Amino acid sequence: MSGDFFSEEHNMFRRTLRKMLEKEAYPYFEEWERKREVPRAFWSKLGEQGYLCPMVSETYSGLGLDFGYSMILAEELERVGAGLASGIVLHSDIVIPYIEQYGTEEQKKRWLPKSITGEFISAIAMTEPGAGSDLAGIQTTAYREGDFYILNGEKTFITNGINADFVVVVCKTNPNVNPSHRGISLIVVEKDTPGFKRGKKLNKIGMHSSDTGELIFEDAKVPAENLLGEEGKGFYYLMDKLQQERLLVAIEVQVEAEEMFRITKEYVKSRKAFNRSIADFQNTQFKLAEMATEIDIGRNYIHTLVAKHIAGEKLVKEVSMAKWWISEMAKKVAAECLQLHGGYGYMEEYEIARRFRDIPVAAIYAGTTEIMKGIIAKEILK
Repeated sequence: MSGDFFSEEHNMFRRTLRKMLEKEAYPYFEEWERKREVPRAFWSKLGEQGYLCPMVSETYSGLGLDFGYSMILAEELERVGAGLASGIVLHSDIVIPYIEQYGTEEQKKRWLPKSITGEFISAIAMTEPGAGSDLAGIQTTAYREGDFYILNGEKTFITNGINADFVVVVCKTNPNVNPSHRGISLIVVEKDTPGFKRGKKLNKIGMHSSDTGELIFEDAKVPAENLLGEEGKGFYYLMDKLQQERLLVAIEVQVEAEEMFRITKEYVKSRKAFNRSIADFQNTQFKLAEMATEIDIGRNYIHTLVAKHIAGEKLVKEVSMAKWWISEMAKKVAAECLQLHGGYGYMEEYEIARRFRDIPVAAIYAGTTEIMKGIIAKEILK
């Protein structure tokens, strides 16, 4: 893909990553979808070859690369499948930045090097059974008792939730403060913490190989030193980092739209009906033209935002625009591509069926389409 921010080093990173995925991921991905997990051995292979957490500083055994490399990682994993990209991208470029920016030196040395090698898998726990997009409405609490926090609550829809070695938990350390978001803190809970247990692995419509689970905290005893940053600053940390998370989701769903279009374009050229190729019908040509136009608009907007993000610009409004519009565009592309496949599109052995199932959640996680529109409206009415 073109982009002024891509150097020859970026392109080499993409080529070597793609070659690795062609050997280690593509042949096994359907099996991972059936088994509903990406094996830890694959995480280790990514880590061994330097593909995890590319932005982490060399001080903590990282490569200290720019966001362009994270974009490439997200794109190439997504081309294999959404279930593969979901957990790895979340770990690599959504959770780990919280540790690197807000963690103490001890915390960084404890968690970052093993996250880079793939020995540690991370997660972030925001959503609760009764609180989705409304972060200020979370009910999970953490009370300080001496050298520990006592954590109580439940989290759901947590990517990497079942296999995570540590989880950044969004909780209230002061549930009585007004406004309530000022009582939110981030606490890192490690897998063997007393009182912390996993709930069920969730059975999703799509993204089957992505680990999504429930987390339960019953008087979980977490060392006070696992507080990330300062008490009461968690909401502000989340708002700061959600820009990159939403940009990554936009990048992933853009790739989904491109892949579905590519698959469908090849299919309609080869499929015959009424003694003609389906691609020869004007309706098919118009549908392809419409999809190609919107996909191209999405790609160009993504590149504009990535260049600005690398330059350090604040893009709350623009990233929210990209996240909702590209997510909804990809949903439309999925429906059109399935229709152009006819009955075969409904068969599981056709790739379009999997991608059709995988795409709807993009308009829900990391902030729903409706939440994105609310943020945009707030920004333009300032």
